[in-house]
Amino acid sequence: MMLSNRQVFLSHVAQTSTKPIGIEMVKAAGIHLWDANGKSYLDMISGFSVCNIGHSHPKVVKAVQDQAADYMHLIVYGEFIEAPQVAYAKMLTEQLPQSLNCVYFTNSGAEATEGAMKLAKRVTGKHIIIACNHGYHGSTQGALSVMGDEYWRNAFRPLLPSIAHVNFNGQDAIDAIDDQTACIIIETVQAESGIIKPNIEWLQALHKKCKEKGALLILDEIQAGFGRTGTLWAFEQYGIVPDILLLGKALGGGMPLGAFIADYALMNTLTHNPVLGHITTFGGHPVSCAAGKAALEVLLDGKYIDTVFAKEKILNALVVHPAIIAKRSAGLWMSIQFATAELNQAIVHQCVQNGLITDWFLFAADRLRIAPPLIIEENELKQMCAIILQSINEVLNSAAFCKTDYTISRTPE
Repeated sequence: MMLSNRQVFLSHVAQTSTKPIGIEMVKAAGIHLWDANGKSYLDMISGFSVCNIGHSHPKVVKAVQDQAADYMHLIVYGEFIEAPQVAYAKMLTEQLPQSLNCVYFTNSGAEATEGAMKLAKRVTGKHIIIACNHGYHGSTQGALSVMGDEYWRNAFRPLLPSIAHVNFNGQDAIDAIDDQTACIIIETVQAESGIIKPNIEWLQALHKKCKEKGALLILDEIQAGFGRTGTLWAFEQYGIVPDILLLGKALGGGMPLGAFIADYALMNTLTHNPVLGHITTFGGHPVSCAAGKAALEVLLDGKYIDTVFAKEKILNALVVHPAIIAKRSAGLWMSIQFATAELNQAIVHQCVQNGLITDWFLFAADRLRIAPPLIIEENELKQMCAIILQSINEVLNSAAFCKTDYTISRTPE
């Protein structure tokens, strides 16, 4: 008997949880997904902030097809000049401050983290790396070492030495930076803790302390970048420029791509002592770079970022329910907190049943994630909010939860 795709998926594709969503998707376009049964879904998480301009945009698809017809993998680093990579690097640096002028493309955001950590050690000659509690920068060994939650780290020890964890928005982060610090790596907006923005005074003081001690400031905008928070780069809202910027997710326009970006003088240290100080086989793949450049052109030409703050106001106005304890938002990016993780999980699953794809946060299982494509229109945003409220009510009226009072007397944040 021939196995179904679901059976093959469960048997031969590595699983990372005991309860995968398990929907067999067959098509995606704009903000919509379709499963094998023809059911449509609104995508409220954009592939975890990958699809900022939605799915299967014609200009991105054409860029992929055209580049694949010319050439795909050759030798990415060190030998050949490849037009898609060169053109995208130039376009990115034109959208960044002058000191962020040199791009090292990687396969993913996690690999961008790895490269940036190596670069900081190479540039400074120091070894101590500071990271924040509840920070997420990827799951590879180095990135895991700076992840800010012991639950996720503990099973894979020993990890990198000389890592210090401090509090996001905490004075201890500033105090920890000393003459032995190679770098501090933080998300400009903490994602997996439930969308936590930095206090502007804290981030500026952190930046100043790095300059005083000769430590590099690495800002991770793998999720926050490309307009998600209302400006092309989240750091623009805080009056600072990082020494190294990490990008991924939306960088590839739906194709796998990451990058760490710094000044040429810093990046050039990877060319000697040793030569090939950082190398990659597929990072900056020409098809991925072609897709990413096309996606960034669509994002900028469509002026979608200009609408983000207005859509954030709509979200905050419409997603109101007595069961919601708190809301946090940064542009078109929100977490909705419920009384328990169990309640949130039930609401997440009910949203999916009702045709809305959402999820929770790694360090905040009691919070529901909202991060739709930036191209979402106002009527679609209202439809999305209505489904969320419907799903909350359906869960609260279900047998599992109806006997518990989850109404909150205080006004949500």
